[in-house]
Amino acid sequence: MGRIAVIGAGMGAMAAAARLAVAGHRVVVYERTETYGGAVRRFERDGFRFDTGPGLLTLPAVHRDLFVKTGKEALEDCVEMVQVDPSSRHVFADGTEVSLPNASRAGVVGALDAALGTGAGQRWGDFLVRAREAWDRTRRPLLEEPLWPNWPVLAEREPYPAVPHKRLLRTRVAGTLAEVGAWELRDPRLAALLESHALAYGLDPRTAPASAAVLPYMEHAFGTWYVRGGIRELARAVYERCLRRKVEFVFGAEVTGVLEKDGRAAGIELADGQVAEADFVVAGVAPKTLSRFVSGKALRPESGVAPQHGLPSRLTVLLALRGGRPEGATHRTVVHAENRQTELDLLFGTPGGMAARPTVTVLRPDDPTLVPDPGHEAITLVSAVPAQPGEADPALAENLITVAERVVPGLRERILWTEVRTPADIEETTGAAGGAIPAPALAAGGGRLLHPANTTAVPGLFTVGGWSHPGGGLPHAGMSGALVAGLIVEGPEFRGSQ
Repeated sequence: MGRIAVIGAGMGAMAAAARLAVAGHRVVVYERTETYGGAVRRFERDGFRFDTGPGLLTLPAVHRDLFVKTGKEALEDCVEMVQVDPSSRHVFADGTEVSLPNASRAGVVGALDAALGTGAGQRWGDFLVRAREAWDRTRRPLLEEPLWPNWPVLAEREPYPAVPHKRLLRTRVAGTLAEVGAWELRDPRLAALLESHALAYGLDPRTAPASAAVLPYMEHAFGTWYVRGGIRELARAVYERCLRRKVEFVFGAEVTGVLEKDGRAAGIELADGQVAEADFVVAGVAPKTLSRFVSGKALRPESGVAPQHGLPSRLTVLLALRGGRPEGATHRTVVHAENRQTELDLLFGTPGGMAARPTVTVLRPDDPTLVPDPGHEAITLVSAVPAQPGEADPALAENLITVAERVVPGLRERILWTEVRTPADIEETTGAAGGAIPAPALAAGGGRLLHPANTTAVPGLFTVGGWSHPGGGLPHAGMSGALVAGLIVEGPEFRGSQ
């Protein structure tokens, strides 16, 4: 079998490496930092442990499939998976609150009716039925198959079956997620609930296609999961699976170029001048970095679209608290912005803009492994911010704490110390300009939310991870690893798992 050089040790790259090693290839991963996991990192201090990347997992079947296909141990033999229930608690601008059960349509409908009034739950339930149809129409071409050569078909067709709506004597159907909320859900709180799923992925619901309805559907249908010890434990399990399959890792190895011979990728060049020959190269890096590796080459594949630009990033505030976690506290609470329109205008329209009271996700895991003893609690606050070079304004972190005080009484008095992770930290970790975070691939919208194919204009060079098909997010990274492994092992006729 062949020699394969993998650039980067992110989750998608490691998924590809493990699958390729099982297929008999000799795989070496070159990572410029000193550890694995890409954006899935951990911060530790004084006995506290925090995830600095994703805090929850959806679509666990992606990683279950990875472990089944790469060895005898199941995913649950390597990490402890916990289904979070309630899935989330939402605190709206008017003070209304609702807790949504995990993966229960009837439970969600009942909770929304009780909190928002009779009929609210039914409207949300009917929306989920339509979202499921959009999911069924797009699941395979967007997630399980290499990007189609005729990808414009995905860009032009809206898979969400919007309900006809009469407006100004005209019958219209929703084309954006915001229009779905306004015309079909008809309650500003339900609209805020819907739009928060887009915002969590850095998407503007006013421009995101209606097909973004699949984002809340995925969470509803497949549940929300926590990995005991934090999502970093999932990265550790994937890394150890790679080691067991004889994948070699070289840390502190900065790749500076992709070698070519006879018109195809033939290896990589490192910053220290060393050359590693390979039959295939798999690059799990951001677009700007990849473009430097192959100078003078247009890497946009014929069967793909240009990488996204100008995406938001995330601001994360880690709080070490005195006093234990109260019994019954909700794992995830979303505190919605006081003025959603202002928040969106600032976030997506003003360079460096951010609302004074933005939408904030408060994570309070019930996990004793994250704290030094039961008399302490670890809380993480997350909010979308513009991707930008340099350090973020320290006042932004204070804004998040102020918002979180609405749902954590006495929060400031309990703080022992804080740690702030900015877009600059994400850029340092992942190499993405300004700390930008890629969104999952979505159909329609003119193809703005499709990603470049995993193949490139250079034969033998493949891309993996959030900046290539099928886009960002932990499940999508795992899917990209499966697609790249299939394309290398089975060749260009590979069409995904059946």
